[in-house]
Amino acid sequence: MSSFAATSRHCLAGPGRKTRPVAFQTPTLETERLTLRPFGAADKDEIYALQSDPYVLRYWDSSPWTRREQADRFIERSATMARDEKGIRLAVDRRSDGAFVGWCAFNEWNPDFRSGELGYCFKREEWGKGYATEAGRAVLEWMFENTNLNRVQSAADTRNPASGKVLQKLGFILEGTMREDCIVDGVVSDSWIFGLLRKDWEKLQASA
Repeated sequence: MSSFAATSRHCLAGPGRKTRPVAFQTPTLETERLTLRPFGAADKDEIYALQSDPYVLRYWDSSPWTRREQADRFIERSATMARDEKGIRLAVDRRSDGAFVGWCAFNEWNPDFRSGELGYCFKREEWGKGYATEAGRAVLEWMFENTNLNRVQSAADTRNPASGKVLQKLGFILEGTMREDCIVDGVVSDSWIFGLLRKDWEKLQASA
């Protein structure tokens, strides 16, 4: 797992559960310093460079990319996530110069449980600037305002406390540890599980 790697328990909705349809779209969002936008074909080189960086992906739940077609599939999947009602994944640009700095996503949408997962990944030279927190807050705000989302889950490798701090800044609460959750290239690692509920998010916004 890197900055964040999604990990979830895949539950099945029981009988009698009702689902309110959610009309997903891939939005364009702006924050003070960032623009979050849909991915396009022009992002292929940037996303490949990011996802093939071994240092960036040293805590990821899969190996760094080695084939450029992986970037094509990533961009295609980013475009279909909203259409398939699975979530949204957005490229993140710095507003001051338009430079691509990373991506942020909400995925694994479960309409029965009104839950999903937050993920992000940023270039190593952009770490420590607060971009993950800023982008994550924008995605969470959009999801809570435009869907009936109740719970967001995130996971971070226990060797990556910086990502845990990002999640806590966003209001997530550490709920536990999944032992030996991932095995990547023979390396076994544990994951912290963080959760954020709508009521907690609304309380944070009211006090801001």
